[in-house]
Parts: sequence; structure tokens; C-alpha cells
Amino acid sequence: MSDTVDERRLRELSEASEDLHSDSMRANRAAVADYVEATPSGTRPLFAARGAAVAAGLAGAGVLAMGSRACAATNDVAILQTAASIENLAVSTYQTALTLPFVGGAEANGVVKAFSMKTMTQHTEHAAAFNAAAVRLGGKAQTAPDPKYAKVVQAAVPTIKGPGDVVSLAITLEDVAAQTYTKNVSQVGSSMLRQLFGSVAAVEAQHRAILLAVSALLSGGAADLIALPPDAAKLPKAAGSVGFPVAFYPTSMASPATEGAL
Repeated sequence: MSDTVDERRLRELSEASEDLHSDSMRANRAAVADYVEATPSGTRPLFAARGAAVAAGLAGAGVLAMGSRACAATNDVAILQTAASIENLAVSTYQTALTLPFVGGAEANGVVKAFSMKTMTQHTEHAAAFNAAAVRLGGKAQTAPDPKYAKVVQAAVPTIKGPGDVVSLAITLEDVAAQTYTKNVSQVGSSMLRQLFGSVAAVEAQHRAILLAVSALLSGGAADLIALPPDAAKLPKAAGSVGFPVAFYPTSMASPATEGAL
């Protein structure tokens, strides 16, 4: 493979990916801060007694409301820790891949190498965002990789023979992340956290779409077409749709909320 790529086009692709990622991170820093600020008051009883009789009558309801809010916050922390563990695993996987000559070395395709480096950085920032939210909600930062998929990666690494194997493994991890965060949107207890998971899921889905296109070219013996800009006349007809195999993102591979919780 050649390292020669059109630097202008590569920069445009990187900027487009970074814009999606940056918009996600910027919007969610504010959203998470708002959620954390609101949570303490939400865990306090939602009424003030005007008399002994009223207080006695509503005390049970107040305690239930407080307990429900606290339980929701605890579940949110577990979900955030699991998300961070998935991101930690993605970072370590890309780090390992970049030590291979056909991904990060002299034999690497320039586009694949640049994508791997940029994506690793984005996963690092996603992990930091999830951990920051978990800590601000009273939990601990998760610095370990997802325990389930860490075993998958550990088993796969010794079998890697070329870039296609690396791309296939990365597709699995990006898909697990996107599916998990898509499901998390309906599991977390606030609109702010729904925004966080929804926007990060979109970034992971974009990663997967790019990797699916790269995988198709590699498996089709057209690695020379992994370039910016590509030779459109030589691309297969499916090149425009291979990265988007489903109309609605599935969640069957989503990790359980407590899979990576501390």
C-alpha cells in the first residue's frame, strides 16, 4: 500500500469528522453541567410542609420522590461507567493496531493510518466526557476496559494477519458502542444525558460507516482505491451505500448498563 494521499481531501474528511465530534462534546459539557446542578435539588423532597397535618400526609410521597431520583442518578452513573469502559477498550485497541506495520507503520495506507489516529483521539475524549459526568454525579471514573469485549479483543489480536482483520475488529467495537449509546438514550434519567448519548452514538456510527467502506474495498481486492479523493470511476456500485446497511440503528448488541460499572 502507498502512504500517498491527497492532503487537502484528507484534511476535509478529518475536519468533517472532527466537527461532528466537537459539536457533540461542546453541547454535552453544558448539558451535563446543567444535569448535575439540577440533580441535588431533585433528590430533596419536592414540597415544603405548611402544617403538621400536611407534612404527615405527604411525608411518604416526599421520601418516595427522593428515593426515585437518587435511584435514577445511581443508574445513570453505572451507565456512564459502562460507556467509559467501552471507550477505554476502543482507545487501547487502536493503540495496539497503530503499532502494526500495516496500520501505523511504513506499510500502512495513509487514509487508514490517519483515520485510526483521529478516531483514537476521539474515543479518548468520549471516555473523558463519560467519566467526568459520572464523577460529577458522585460516582468513580472508570479507567478499565469493558470486561466482556476486552476478552474478544484479547482473543482476536494474535490472529491478526493484515489490515482487513484490524478493520473487522474495529467495526465490531464501533458497532457495540453505537448500539449501546443508542439504547442508553432510553435508559438515562434526563434529557441532558439523552443528548450526550445520542450525539456520541452518531460519532461512533460515522466511524463504523467509514470502516465498512474500507472493509469492502479491502475484501474486494481494491485496497488501492482507499484514497482521497477516490477514483470514482473504479469504485464498485455499492460504494455509496455499503456504509449504511440499516435504516434504523439496532440495539441487539448493546451492552447492559452494569457491564462496565464499578
